[in-house]
Amino acid sequence: MQRQAKRRNNTRRAVIVGVVAVVVIGTGALLFSGKSSPTTTTTAASTTTTTSASTAPATIKPIANPSPAGKFGTAPTVVVPTTPPPTSLEVSNLITGTGTVAKSGDTLEVQYVLATYSTHKVIQSSWTAQPFSFKLGAGQVIPGWDQGMVGMRVGGRRELIIPPALGYGANSPGAGIAKNDTLVFVVDLLKVTP
Repeated sequence: MQRQAKRRNNTRRAVIVGVVAVVVIGTGALLFSGKSSPTTTTTAASTTTTTSASTAPATIKPIANPSPAGKFGTAPTVVVPTTPPPTSLEVSNLITGTGTVAKSGDTLEVQYVLATYSTHKVIQSSWTAQPFSFKLGAGQVIPGWDQGMVGMRVGGRRELIIPPALGYGANSPGAGIAKNDTLVFVVDLLKVTP
């Protein structure tokens, strides 16, 4: 049993290291490609949000059957839908926060859990390590996060279902995330720094 727990922890660490490597490599590629990152403008900040980027507008739909809300500040339960994966970003507030609203350019500190459509299991969780920080709208995370986290309030919990085009696409960043996988995140927003 201890070996299995150690193996799971090693797998989680490897996935986290893989995701961080993909983010760093992607950011470096973006910086050195001479392309500017897309700007995102939010027109609504409820469970249904419409955003527009410099390439094409993306409509964010609410999740038909979201995961249970749980309690802010404790690791959530993620339920991957059994329906076919969506082709556009889906977002729902499981808990609506009352604090500062996240906007492009802010640094966010979050806790998250990731499950995938390919495994229907949780494959990664910051709750087993430490909170994750990133600058919103700066291309430091996958596009689904840059679009889906805008308008969230501190103290809130949000579920994101991210299709491959806004996730990792045909690239598998590590164990548990298949090529062209649809990702299901449940995210607690702990802090926003302008």
